[in-house]
Amino acid sequence: QAQLVESGGGLVQPGGSLRLSCAASGFTFSLYAMSWYRQAPGKEREFVATVTRAAGNSNYADSVKGRFTISRDDGKKEVYLQMNSLKPEDTAIYYCSARFFTNTYWGQGTQVTVSS
Repeated sequence: QAQLVESGGGLVQPGGSLRLSCAASGFTFSLYAMSWYRQAPGKEREFVATVTRAAGNSNYADSVKGRFTISRDDGKKEVYLQMNSLKPEDTAIYYCSARFFTNTYWGQGTQVTVSS
């Protein structure tokens, strides 16, 4: 069955960087738009970034634009989120998502904590 497994989260100081990875299996990865979402404690899950299939287009939430970069490797069936200039308000559980028409899959999430 479809599976998404995130990795790369952790504790980082403000201004630091992290690279999240999401490994996909069980579906035709290249057909799916891939996205990252996040959920901070006590808040709703929010959109972070998305990349269309064949990496034709990418979009970002205003809060991360210019600091985060989403990319994908269809050969490895992975999607990445490079996060630079991290701020305490970026602290959240980060989720990977795959979407193709009405099919949507979610990973289990990886914790990112930005603190000194």
